[in-house]
Amino acid sequence: MKQIGPGFLCLPERSEKPRSDGLTHVLDKGLSQVGLESLIQTAGDCIDIIKLGWGTAYVSDGVKAKVEICRSAGINLCLGGTLLEICDLQGRITDYVKWLHRLGITHVEVSNGALDMPTERKRELISMLAQEFRVLSECGSKNPDQEVVSAAWVQEMSADLAAGASLLIAEARESGTVGLYGLNGEVRSELVEALIEDLPVGRIIFEAPRKDQQAWFIRRLGPAANLGNIPADEVVALETLRLGLRSDTLDMLPAVNRAVSPPERNGVAHHSPSLFH
Repeated sequence: MKQIGPGFLCLPERSEKPRSDGLTHVLDKGLSQVGLESLIQTAGDCIDIIKLGWGTAYVSDGVKAKVEICRSAGINLCLGGTLLEICDLQGRITDYVKWLHRLGITHVEVSNGALDMPTERKRELISMLAQEFRVLSECGSKNPDQEVVSAAWVQEMSADLAAGASLLIAEARESGTVGLYGLNGEVRSELVEALIEDLPVGRIIFEAPRKDQQAWFIRRLGPAANLGNIPADEVVALETLRLGLRSDTLDMLPAVNRAVSPPERNGVAHHSPSLFH
């Protein structure tokens, strides 16, 4: 286990990068190169994947440079699944793949929640793209009126894995009010339990943009919960939740022995000098 911070506190175990669990998947809504470098300077060791949300990469300058910045920091970068859905709708998947190669991107998100792509087509794309990229397959509609059926999610995600997906993403959007969550952001616990029971939980990234949602998953799955769509300015805050350094997860701190009195010398209690002198 890696040393965290100055190293004198007893904290929950946290795996080192490259991680296979406890993944933090961050949503980039248009960070500049300078903003990305600043984020990585502050929290790069906590971040595993950065997604350039929806179609932001298509209208942003410097995407290739951002890919290189992330690679140097041991962070994988992918584009949002909505952009792929648009490319498929317009018959531009070949152009999209060529563009990804020019950018040096190795991870691809495949979704069908924005434009109601048939699941059969989604799996065709997963199978095709998995030959060249690591595929993150997202399940769930972005429509808040869409009925959420646990068995249907399990079936779709299982089929996505069989088609070649490396990781699964459970939909919540940036708002945290669809898919995994109700309109008020409450966790659909019955859905989560179905996914945990029937799928390899280490391969599921649960989108959790809000603190209460992040804390719920960490309390349910521990620091090893894979969490996604984390706002860039909330990465460090999420890490404190994983490590029991925030009130929401304080009870996850390991039990330790505490000295009940100051050490004695020659039978006389010895008190350290005041810290304020």
